[in-house]
Amino acid sequence: MDNTNNNQLGIERIGKLLVRMVIPAVVAQIVNLLYNIVDRMFISSIPYIGTLALTGVGVTFPIIMLISAFSALIGMGGSPRAAIKMGQNNYEEAEEILSNSFVSLVGISVILTIFFLIFNEKLLLIFGASENTIIYAKQYANIYVIGTIFVQIALGLNPFINCQGFANIGMKTILIGAVLNILFDFIFIKIFNIGVRGAALATVISQAVSAIWVLRFLSISKQTKIKINKKYFKLKKSVMLPILALGISPFIMQSTESLLNIAFNSSLKKYGGDIAVGSMTIIATIMQCVNLIAMGIGQGSQPIISFNYGAGKMDRVKKTYKLTISISVLFTTIIWILCIIKPEIFVGIFAKDDEAIMSYANVALKIYMFSVFIMGAQFACQQAFVALGEAKTSLFLAILRKIILLIPLIYILPAIIPDGIVMPIQQIGASVSLNSKVFAVFLAEPISDFIAAMSTITLFIFTTRKLNKKFEK
Repeated sequence: MDNTNNNQLGIERIGKLLVRMVIPAVVAQIVNLLYNIVDRMFISSIPYIGTLALTGVGVTFPIIMLISAFSALIGMGGSPRAAIKMGQNNYEEAEEILSNSFVSLVGISVILTIFFLIFNEKLLLIFGASENTIIYAKQYANIYVIGTIFVQIALGLNPFINCQGFANIGMKTILIGAVLNILFDFIFIKIFNIGVRGAALATVISQAVSAIWVLRFLSISKQTKIKINKKYFKLKKSVMLPILALGISPFIMQSTESLLNIAFNSSLKKYGGDIAVGSMTIIATIMQCVNLIAMGIGQGSQPIISFNYGAGKMDRVKKTYKLTISISVLFTTIIWILCIIKPEIFVGIFAKDDEAIMSYANVALKIYMFSVFIMGAQFACQQAFVALGEAKTSLFLAILRKIILLIPLIYILPAIIPDGIVMPIQQIGASVSLNSKVFAVFLAEPISDFIAAMSTITLFIFTTRKLNKKFEK
């Protein structure tokens, strides 16, 4: 049977297909947020130490993002290539890509676990932990790192389920883990009073169950079109190099969150103290929510774009990315309006019991999210570059926003904006203020967002025109 013609990714109406793929992907990302958000909500409610514990856990964010980034390196680098091969009706090579990716994820897990267990305290201090918060950061990180292999398998192999068109099954991978995470958070923190360690343990157990679910589907399920096959366990240079070349862009996008977190926390700690770092923890969580949902929209469209690109159906490719960009921009515009008009809707989820930090974060969020409306195009176009196999362009854009623009601006702007400008914060009657240096640090985000988004849109227009001419010839 010719799988290219019979696969729904190649024949179903684009609008209907995109809804069927995007909704589960977005739901999966929303549910995935619960791994961090629920942990932080439970942690912030711990009597007497809630705010300090929350700040401590926020410091572990770079480690968590770096572990996730390696799963993206393999999963987001391998799955689009597997989808393109399936579009070309080459299912044997697609299976080889999956199997090599599995072996790589296991090897990476071992290396990361050993590294973070040895150096975690030194890293946490670099990431912004203080003498008041290091104890909570270590409690969370020590347990989370032990579960690295589960994170790698669950997050790294789930894209191979989605790339076959099984978005609902990919969503269940995340949903199962998130439900268990909430359950065990309640048991370990509220019933057994284990505290921060309980939150980390809940996350590890839930990720382990998700990993088993993914392995079972890709190994023995009759539904899957490609399976993990022992005969392809020997890593091949010809297979892995294209995976790494394509996966380096999502890897940089996620791993630089760690560098970004270090830059923000170190600058904010210097100019604003613990209240500024605590506010950044809240804002980073909110931004993570926006990023993941926007990524879900892009990831839902990726299998459609990759499969039809491999099959040479450029009309379907164009319809898919145009609709995806429209949906993504609409989403980020709605978020932008809410952040500017009613920031307390988001901030209140994490700081409703602390008036000072809530007031501070409300003002900081307005500054930080000022250009988020245009980021919908940035996210959608960058995901499309990955889906089309445009590794070099995708890599450049991943480096541009954070490494070339944002991180330098975090240090440059406070140095050039003079002292003495103070923004009083009186929204809830708390006696706190946001000084000019802290304002400059938060201002770095919207400036870099706008420049990066405009650059991405411009490159996307030129790239798609070039691909269209190539297929016309």
